[in-house]
Amino acid sequence: MIEARPGAMAALPERALPRASIGAVPILWNNADLPDLAPLVPADQVLDEIARLGFQGTQTGIGFPQGDTMREALRARGLRLAEVYAALPCSSVGPEPGALEEGQARLEQLHAGGGEVLVVALAFAPERHAIAGRATAPDTPGLTDAGWRALADLLHQLGREARALGHPLAFHVHAATYVETGPELDRLVRETDPELVGLCLDAGHYTLGGGDPVDAIRRHGERVVHVHLKDVDAAVLKRLREGLIDGFLDALRERIFTELGAGVLDLRGIIEALVARDYSGWLMVEQDTTWRPATESAAIGRAVLDYELRIASRPASGRTRP
Repeated sequence: MIEARPGAMAALPERALPRASIGAVPILWNNADLPDLAPLVPADQVLDEIARLGFQGTQTGIGFPQGDTMREALRARGLRLAEVYAALPCSSVGPEPGALEEGQARLEQLHAGGGEVLVVALAFAPERHAIAGRATAPDTPGLTDAGWRALADLLHQLGREARALGHPLAFHVHAATYVETGPELDRLVRETDPELVGLCLDAGHYTLGGGDPVDAIRRHGERVVHVHLKDVDAAVLKRLREGLIDGFLDALRERIFTELGAGVLDLRGIIEALVARDYSGWLMVEQDTTWRPATESAAIGRAVLDYELRIASRPASGRTRP
């Protein structure tokens, strides 16, 4: 195991969003949706690499320890448990049996491991999988009005339980689920109590779903408590939207998510919008799959984000957009 480097982040040049923390999502090393994609990387190695690359925290990952063992593994590397992710089963009429219990189990894992944010999304919906990226059509299967109310009720209950333990709940828009598009995010915001349900803006999934992350921050920024920064490959996105790729998982196999700076994401615009909101939460660098070694892709994402944060700290008159 590598030695932790306390204070390493303090040596970085001045950057925008100085109160924000920078974390990594370890799905890049071991993909939970496509476990056959690459050989399994041991959890200790993943944590070592996340620390070595200068990240401050991580989401939980495959094979990661839990409870006090997780706390110690992170402490030894100078890392924090930024989040635990929960995918709740849901049909068109609302959360399915066991959805609340799944969220509660992930909340317990978060709290026991000394973590910070409970990130909640819906699990894949079979009828939405094949039309991921094209879910804005009028005939797209969606939640019923009763389904929206039931989802809001569940999120409120889980949000109250998370708040009682000192954790914010952040809802994550996700492709191939019933909350993927901009209008669906807007409906979720209207249906839920801002005191109990924050937002995890995943820039990649929101872009894939046809939304503009910069616009989402401008309109819903007071609800955004957590951010996943994920870029989208232009060519793969085009083929997905044209129906030439058979669903979201096949798009992952074609590496629809790419390194920060290599796709269509307006990363600079996102940072500027977060600066305007004085954002102080986590910036999680995420990439589900890669054609490169995982550590190389993570290093690229970390370096590109750091560069854009430094550029954003300069006076507006001294900046130029690419």
